[in-house]
Amino acid sequence: QIGWAPLYAPQALRKELGCRDLYVKDDGRNPTASLKDRASGVGVTRARELGCEVICAASTGNAATSLSGLAASVGIQTVIFVPERAPKAKLAQLLIFGSTVVMVKGSYDEAFELSIGASEHFNWYNRNCGYNPYLVEGKKTGIWEVLEQLDFEVPDLVFTPLGDGCITSSIHKGLKDMLVLGLINRMPRIIAVQAAGACPLKTAWETGRPLEPVVPDTLADSIAVGHPRNALKALKAIRQTDGEVMAVSDDEILEAMRVLGRLTGVFGEPAGVTAMAGVMQARSSGRITGQEKIVVMITGNGLKDVDSAIKASGEPLKVAPDMDEVVATLSEKF
Repeated sequence: QIGWAPLYAPQALRKELGCRDLYVKDDGRNPTASLKDRASGVGVTRARELGCEVICAASTGNAATSLSGLAASVGIQTVIFVPERAPKAKLAQLLIFGSTVVMVKGSYDEAFELSIGASEHFNWYNRNCGYNPYLVEGKKTGIWEVLEQLDFEVPDLVFTPLGDGCITSSIHKGLKDMLVLGLINRMPRIIAVQAAGACPLKTAWETGRPLEPVVPDTLADSIAVGHPRNALKALKAIRQTDGEVMAVSDDEILEAMRVLGRLTGVFGEPAGVTAMAGVMQARSSGRITGQEKIVVMITGNGLKDVDSAIKASGEPLKVAPDMDEVVATLSEKF
């Protein structure tokens, strides 16, 4: 089942951060463990409607594994372009779902261009969110669920990770839908959070200048995007809601993984917890007071990138099969 991911009201995390009305949306609970299943469900349905036999996409991992798993369930072939830096756990998902995986000796942005070219050459259906207008209709369901789970009480702030800009713009579209339907009476502020090593949208938002691509350098592979494909829509969403673009360091992302896991039991991958890192930074700097109603979108499960998880949490204790050594080792901790 795609969607209806839990929305938690984590008391320990609220107390730790001093945020009295904080909610965590765990979209890592979708079938292939990321929010991207929402978009892929729509993409696969549209491809079947058109009679397409092959779907193509470029991804650092989550969009591809989502597409791969859902397409496999209905017998559609997939061709996936990934950059060399894609985590092994995500590659394993792609391969086990039967995708033809093309590993590009370059960046995600280069993989994206190749996927578009291949789709046009072979006449394949293309799933890329920054290219295919149908995909936003799936992603926006995440914020629809949040509103329903909150009994349509509008949050003050929605924190979301920002890479290509597709999730940010889809949240905005979903909120506008609810506003037009009269189910909400105002728009929350959208706070989009980039990794400091890949933050061209933050620069564009702050300066008002056109987007200038960068070479990404961050462990948050799912948002390691140097040339965002949905930049205009994302910036429009942020500006129209009086929102903000933030940037967080890799160390802040790793800390958010630890804090979220230990205080909520939610295991997020680096890109998936970037929004949480944004909340923590905003709270410590005083940019939020802690009195706001805040929703944090967690977009991917930590098992997608176990190397980063171990980097965040540390190695296990190692002992010989000897009780005295066990007691000595644990006495240092307890």
